[in-house]
Amino acid sequence: MIFSKNEYKDRLKKVQSSMQKKGIELLISQDTANINYLTGYDAWSFYYAQCVIVHINSDEPICFIRAQDAGGAFIKTYLKKENIVIYDEKYIHTWPSHPYDALVDLLKKNKWDKLQIGVEMDAHYFTAYCYEKLKQGLPNATIKDSERLVNWVRVVKSEAEIGFMKKAAIISENAMKTAMDIINPGVRQCDAVAEIQKTLFKGTNDFGGEYASIATLLPTGKGTSASHLTASDEKFVTGEATVVELSGTYKRYHAPMARTVNLGKPEQKKIDAMNATNEALEAGIKASKPGNTANDVAEKFWAILDKYKIKKESRTGYSIGIGYPPDWGEHTLNISKGDMTILKPNICYHMIAVMQFGDWGVEASESIRITEGGNELLCNFSRDLHIK
Repeated sequence: MIFSKNEYKDRLKKVQSSMQKKGIELLISQDTANINYLTGYDAWSFYYAQCVIVHINSDEPICFIRAQDAGGAFIKTYLKKENIVIYDEKYIHTWPSHPYDALVDLLKKNKWDKLQIGVEMDAHYFTAYCYEKLKQGLPNATIKDSERLVNWVRVVKSEAEIGFMKKAAIISENAMKTAMDIINPGVRQCDAVAEIQKTLFKGTNDFGGEYASIATLLPTGKGTSASHLTASDEKFVTGEATVVELSGTYKRYHAPMARTVNLGKPEQKKIDAMNATNEALEAGIKASKPGNTANDVAEKFWAILDKYKIKKESRTGYSIGIGYPPDWGEHTLNISKGDMTILKPNICYHMIAVMQFGDWGVEASESIRITEGGNELLCNFSRDLHIK
């Protein structure tokens, strides 16, 4: 248990309040980050069925977990023993038998099989098979999408969570420094990432890091015109640019950062694009303050791009916090035109400017915290094009 019991209780109350507003009597949360948020559970067990169950009147959630992973639930969560419900190993990869058969039995045992049940229809690890098992096993229940209910509760962070993200940011800074030092002509991409990963895990003398929910991204050369490319065993080449996107991670909390490095004298178009990118980011950062909307930030950002006639169709930011593979985003607010989410203190988002121009590109980003009076950048690292 990494937070106080009171903090977990407060999270539960907020979730139950949101459930009441949405007419949900029982919530089944399959999102790995939500499971962590509500119980403290943290293990690499999300590749198979697990969930947290929240009844509208419960004092604690129920952690529904595989028998092989029960030890981790007893160690990591704050829950009483009776609220860790274990399903048998006989359900593992023995189709048509499935862990949700045991979940259906649990709901029937508790007489919850006729309730208004919310599920996370778009959660990464809630499969169509899981949904069909619930639908067929609970014919008298009303099953509907909870619409990322817990994710939206997570959007405003506690001071303790902010503290974790600031530690993650220090690790991000250290890892980006390693990246800028190690990326040189003739060095293999995989060797550079090996050193970056070492820094991400090593953390500092006071606190260590852990695996991030997204691999270190390293598009280089023509690859800078694409997104989400990872390292290969090819070598860095003089004259080419490389985009580095990474995140330090502390207790599953992330603070992502992206920067661009160019080996040798860059073409003027890269310098100009990087300057425009940073100008747009700065405009968005200045608009990042309580009372403004995500749309307000996006409008200021795109106004600069319009000035330079730069076309960008993808969003330019998203909320961050707890993360598990395959994503460190919270799947809630987007920094994009039309998102009218009102910014509040302790909302955090990754504002990422990906600029792609056919066969080349540049990129920079910041992890931003909304404060009472404006905002603060979690990381402290120059956004200028790093020229070597």
